[in-house]
Amino acid sequence: MTMMLKSSLTAIGLAVITVTSYVGTNLTINETEIVNEIRIGTNIGDEAPNIIMNNPDGVEMKLSDLRGQIVLVDFWASWCGPCRRENVNVVKAYDKYKKAKFKNAQGFDIFSVSLDSKVESWKAAIEQDGLKWHYHVSDLKKWQNEAAAMYGVSSIPMSFLLDENGIIVAKDLRGFDLHLYIDKHVKSFR
Repeated sequence: MTMMLKSSLTAIGLAVITVTSYVGTNLTINETEIVNEIRIGTNIGDEAPNIIMNNPDGVEMKLSDLRGQIVLVDFWASWCGPCRRENVNVVKAYDKYKKAKFKNAQGFDIFSVSLDSKVESWKAAIEQDGLKWHYHVSDLKKWQNEAAAMYGVSSIPMSFLLDENGIIVAKDLRGFDLHLYIDKHVKSFR
């Protein structure tokens, strides 16, 4: 028993000497710089995956081109009744926030991803619903849409609100909730 006690005291003494020898000195454990990693994904706090698709006229558009702005990524389709009804609210949000001044962002925009399969139906719905923003994309693959798969969209309408750095700050916002979340980023209305 005495031997164990002596060993323990010796170990504690060495630990105290080792620790006290570092007092007043800079301890460098590792010379590598610690960098905060941003994960690309579809959870709140993740960096939103980039979407690159064509608009109705065949011109390639990129979600990443909207960096610096608050962006609503909106998944919908012309054949989706709930989507068409929600478009009224999305248009109101666009009108309300397009001219707003934001705390950290340069502005607000919408990046609409259609799950349509026919460009004519898609274009007609954009016109009928007054979706006046510039960014409308689709690969015309309906439920096999690559962006919908990447974002895990299993029902529509579905939306993701991105901050100016492309980080997802909210998901599946509809109605008044959409306005409440965007309001958190607004400095003033011009």
